[in-house]
Amino acid sequence: MAHRHDQPVDPGARRVVTAAAVVLALLTVAGMVVLRPGDPLGRPDLGELSSFDFVDAKVVDVDPAGCVNSPPEAGIECDLVHVEVLGGPDEGDVTSLEFPESAMTPDLDEGDRIVLSYSPGAEPGFQYNLADRGRKPVLLWLAVLFAVSVVVLGRLRGVTALAGLVATVIVLVAFALPAIIDGRSPIAVSVVAAAAISFVALYAAHGFTVMTTVALLGTLASLVITAVLAVAFVEVARFSGFGSEEATFLSSVTGRIDLRGLLLAGVVVGALGAIDDMTVTQASAVWELRAADPAMSARRIYGAGLRIGRDHVASTVNTLFLAYAGASMPLFVLFVLAEQSLASIANSEVVAVEIVRTLVGSIGLVAAVPLTTWLAARCLPPAVDAAEPA
Repeated sequence: MAHRHDQPVDPGARRVVTAAAVVLALLTVAGMVVLRPGDPLGRPDLGELSSFDFVDAKVVDVDPAGCVNSPPEAGIECDLVHVEVLGGPDEGDVTSLEFPESAMTPDLDEGDRIVLSYSPGAEPGFQYNLADRGRKPVLLWLAVLFAVSVVVLGRLRGVTALAGLVATVIVLVAFALPAIIDGRSPIAVSVVAAAAISFVALYAAHGFTVMTTVALLGTLASLVITAVLAVAFVEVARFSGFGSEEATFLSSVTGRIDLRGLLLAGVVVGALGAIDDMTVTQASAVWELRAADPAMSARRIYGAGLRIGRDHVASTVNTLFLAYAGASMPLFVLFVLAEQSLASIANSEVVAVEIVRTLVGSIGLVAAVPLTTWLAARCLPPAVDAAEPA
């Protein structure tokens, strides 16, 4: 949908929304200063807890020669994979990996890129083990294809959207995650980080217009609603925060991270993408409706915008559920195989967390529609020859 940035705006409304955006921007900056991460030297180094490193390697030959480290009478068949080490202290050397044939045996061919775990303290011949396949080139080409697609379709707007995406990654990696690791309140950090991302991403992608500012204010208001609901329902549901192996591992590594707060942060950040999509669509719809019919009153535009929002909500809520369900498919398969009832499955923390995440995020999404549509309609000047009052 093309955005009309040249539509007239009520001067009083322009001043109000601009002032509100400036105040919120200052509060966001102040929040980032107060919650800024501390000295990285004081954080736990997981690398020091591990006895191995990772190095890249390339398969140079696959030989079904049998198991070298097993007696022939054992009758175990193996693939002997010769790989060239591409990094670390043994760069350029060729080492061999032995894989007994089973359903878990990796299907490796000559030329395949892999990642090895290197344990310097292990016995000779056992220092290298297969950690994973090398996927960095594939991911790089996919990222290039994505960037080219966005730029070809969006042109300059696509470039600015990619800049907003880069800024989002920077905010999360350089501010939000280090601050949470340093023991700052995860919910406060997530709200401030989400606000900063909203400012940068929305203005970068859509320009410094009143329409963008309206979408921004609708986004921030909806995020506050989402955060409040998340705090309330996580507290009422008495989640421990230990619903995943990663959370348990984090607890054993450092005691400074509030795992329940981390859960809340995930709810807020996870809802942001859908909410800002909704608010931009609603603000844009209001501007397009006025452009299509300058005589349409603000009241009629608000009603038409709500109808558009209802259709968008109906599809987006299902999208949120499918996104979370898709990420948890192996878990759901395990529950089905265990023949547990739907109520029992929903009651388990690992599933209940996703239910709360989906429903709370959806409520924030629903709230974004009337809030943003009303604010956008209020920013329009009086209709031309309108029959009914604005």
